[in-house]
Parts: sequence; structure tokens; C-alpha cells
Amino acid sequence: MAEATGSDTVTVGVPQETFPGERRIALVPAGVAALKKAGLEVIIQQGAGASAGFPDSEYEEAGAGLVSDRTKVFETADIVLQVRTGGANLDHWQADLDQLREGQTLIGMCDPLGQSQLMTAVAERGVTCFSLELIPRITRAQSMDVLSSMATVAGYKAVLIAAETLPRMFPMMMTAAGTIAPAKVLVVGAGVAGLQAIASARKLGAVVQAYDIRPAVKEEVQSLGAKFVELELEASDSEQSGGYAKAMDEEFYRKQRELMTKVIADSDVVITTAAVPGKKAPVLVTEEMVQGMPDGSVVVDLAAEQGGNCELTAPGEAKAVGGVTIVGCVNLPTTIPYHASQMYSKNITTFLLHLVEEGKLSLDRDDEIIQGTMVTGGGEIRQALVRKILGLDPDEPPPPEPAEEETKEAGTATIPLAGDSDDDSGSEAAAADSGETENNDASEQAETDTNDQKSEG
Repeated sequence: MAEATGSDTVTVGVPQETFPGERRIALVPAGVAALKKAGLEVIIQQGAGASAGFPDSEYEEAGAGLVSDRTKVFETADIVLQVRTGGANLDHWQADLDQLREGQTLIGMCDPLGQSQLMTAVAERGVTCFSLELIPRITRAQSMDVLSSMATVAGYKAVLIAAETLPRMFPMMMTAAGTIAPAKVLVVGAGVAGLQAIASARKLGAVVQAYDIRPAVKEEVQSLGAKFVELELEASDSEQSGGYAKAMDEEFYRKQRELMTKVIADSDVVITTAAVPGKKAPVLVTEEMVQGMPDGSVVVDLAAEQGGNCELTAPGEAKAVGGVTIVGCVNLPTTIPYHASQMYSKNITTFLLHLVEEGKLSLDRDDEIIQGTMVTGGGEIRQALVRKILGLDPDEPPPPEPAEEETKEAGTATIPLAGDSDDDSGSEAAAADSGETENNDASEQAETDTNDQKSEG
């Protein structure tokens, strides 16, 4: 086992994030304790958690070992945990790829649907990569769902940005100087981010309306005290399995924009949350709509990283167009790094423990969670959606020949890790015969959460 102690224990390594401005860390001290209890060793790059509010001393108290630099993490770890990796960290991804080795396991958000070509190099290195954006939205995977966790943070922060930018107060107030009318907020997209934005805006006292192409979310919107905007559109086929909104054709979006113009013109704040994994976000707010909004109004666009739901959005910028301020939000979860890290750590820890049995990776090839998230393994691209995007047969390739460690139980293999003395190939077994999961076809799936995004972001 390639690790500093020379023991047979599997080592989990957490390097500092290198995405520009990223302050989150993949594992908080509480997560270290959970992994240690499962028989794993944990190493953390010194200072990696400082920007999120987790000092090295807390990691040491939880039982983690500290290493001096990033290279040492990659050299020592059998499993590397990250927040943004692969296509979710384009500028610095090559440096990490160069340090990955055969038999190593990488877990994080890597935008495999938007940057699928990068996964080929990971497969060629013999690395097993799990993409957390692809967690299927099923009941038993809820505690692993990083998109929902990060969307919760983004929806909350979007309302704070809107309230700070708007030149008026959110709540109605009865004062000696007269009555102050409440702000009118419209939330477009009632996924996790949208519902959190609704709840947060209501807590601040705004009058809130929400729109979503899925009629089924009407009750959720109303339960939070908001009015559901109903447009005369045919949207009976607007939802697919897993609760995702389906991407519609351009004619649908054209009619939608036409009917939305009046609603937006009567709003002080518009918060948009509609994003499509691996594709450009649909334009829901046109330049004409912005021009019809009152002076001082604000548009907060949570889909800015994917081009934006507003036609005038500039990713990462707040710009004034006439009298309207348009905020192109990028990677909002990192602006609240303590709790965003805490939530992400819980997700990734639960996911990793799902893969571990008696201190070793043990992958059930028939497990829906593994099938949905395992992008590469055994030198192959294995995830069905990624294979389809790359022009490969969407049916997953057969698993590699079983190593000596493979168990006799049908459909389950204990995976040899890099440096195991009983295996010198570093190959890994993977899920077989993947079918459609809750993620469905990338060309049809429209996530109403923000991408951190990417799927997250």
C-alpha cells in the first residue's frame, strides 16, 4: 500500500482546492472521525480547511494526519476527495491529472456531462472516478446529494444578494413616516435552490411568486407561502423521473417568455435557477423583459456559469442595464464556506462509506448509486450518459477480469487499491450493464438547481 505509514490500511487524502476563489474543503473534522471509525486513514493538506473555518488543530484532534504539500497527498492517498475536480476545475485540472496514478480512486464534482472528453484521460490512467453530480435522486441517496446541498446554500445566498442590491427593504413596515410596501420577488424554477430562495425571501417579508414548468411543484410553492404563477402552456410532459424538470423545445420557451413578460414587469426582484447539466442554460428573461422592469430592480441569475437564464447576464459580474442590476452568480456556495463544506462533507462521507466494507472499497455492480456515479474504472468510461455524449455505446463495457480479492457473492467485488501487494495490475471491477437511472438522458434533463455545479457550483 502506497502510504506513509506502510500499513495495509486504505488512506483517504484531501488536498486544498485550487479552483480560483474556492474556499470549501471536501472533508470537515466530523467527517474524518466517521471515516476513521470505518477503518480508513485520513490525511489532510496543511491549511486546506482554514479558509472554510476549520483549522489544522481540529483535524488532528479528529485523528487526521497532516501533510505539508499537495503532491504528498496524491502520492500517499488511495482515495482522493475533492470539491471541484476534472471539468469543474478546468484551469488547474491538468496538474492534478499528472499526479493521479493507476488504481487510485477520485471522488468529487467533475462536470462529466459538460466536459466529458476530460474523462477519457482519467480512464486511460487507470483511475476510478466517481462524479457526485450524478448521484441518482432516490430516497436512499438523499444524504449523498451534493447538488441539493449546494443548491440550498445558493438559494439562500441569492436572496441575501438581492436584498443587499435592491434599493428598498423587503418587508412591509407600518411606521410614523408612513407605510412601506413590501418588495415583490419572483423566483423562476422551484427546484431545491428555488424553494430555498422562496423560503428565505418570505422570511425577509417579501411578497413572493414562483414559476416552474412542472405543475407538480405548485403545492410545494404554496406551502412556503408563495403564489404559484400559472401560465397557459402545455407542460404535461415537463417532468421526468427523479423530480427533474425536462428541457423543452425552443417553441415552448418562446411562448413562456412571452407570457412571463407581464409577470416580470411587476417584480422588484427576479431570481432564476434553471440549469441543464452539460448544456447551455435556457434563456428565460430577455432584454425586452429587463427593459420593462422598474428602475432599481434586480435580477439574480443562478445559472450564470452555464450562460445564464437572463439574456444580459455576465457570469461573475453585477452590471447595470438601464435602471436594472443583473447579478451573474458564480459558485455561490463557496461564499458561505463553513456550512457549505459541512454539508458537502456529509454528502461525500456518506457516499464513500457506501462504497466501503471492512475498510476496503467493495463495489456492488448492480447498485444504482454506483452505476450512476462511476464515470471511469478499469481503464474504461463506464457511466452510460458520459459514454453516450462521447459517441460510445451507452451500454457499459464488461467489467475487467476479477482479481484474487473478488468475493464469491454474485455482483459484488472487493476492489484492489493502488499498491496492494496481492495485485500488481491496479485494475478495478465496476458496475455492469448500466441502464437509465434517475439522471436520465443528459439532453433531456433540466436541473432547476444551481450548478456548483455543476454542477455545482
